[in-house]
Amino acid sequence: MSSSLAAAAAGFVSGLSLIVAIGAQNAFVLRQGVRRDAVLAVVGICALSDAALISLGVGGVGALVVAWPGAVRAVGLVGGAFLLCYGVLAARRVLRPGTGGLRTEGAAAGSRRRAVLTCLAMTWLNPHVYLDTVFLLGSLAADRGDLRWTFGLGAALASLCWFAALGFGARLLGRYLAKPAAWRVLDGLVALTMAGLGLMLVAGF
Repeated sequence: MSSSLAAAAAGFVSGLSLIVAIGAQNAFVLRQGVRRDAVLAVVGICALSDAALISLGVGGVGALVVAWPGAVRAVGLVGGAFLLCYGVLAARRVLRPGTGGLRTEGAAAGSRRRAVLTCLAMTWLNPHVYLDTVFLLGSLAADRGDLRWTFGLGAALASLCWFAALGFGARLLGRYLAKPAAWRVLDGLVALTMAGLGLMLVAGF
């Protein structure tokens, strides 16, 4: 029993150390949380996607994908282009504070749909997600032998806790980000993050 808890704790800590790093996905979840726009759907997509990818890594798919590096490069190009486009949109909101991106009232069905589609694309077209979950966590889990699935469960739990805290906890920042100027700062940080990661991916990491 103690060995199982140790494996789960190791998975939780390892998963959290990778997920907490500043990235496009975290920036997007934070912004959705502050806007209170499709937060439950976005948090669910991120957590469930991580759980699925971690399962693939623990199951050994990581070693199979490594055999075809061209596939990883292709995903990197597509994901990099997507992040650059999203960065341009965020920069546009900085330059045009009167656009809908700065409104904090209830989201319409159309914006909820866009949020879900954007979250799916940002999650599944980001090669860093695969590197962290499938490859790295998969390799760490393999070292646990028969307890590799317990390790994976701990990592998946870390993902759920982090995204839930980031998405729903962002509401506490609502009063501080009620002013357009604060939104412009947030969108500026998002634009820089997206552009930086996008250029890195397009250039080949």
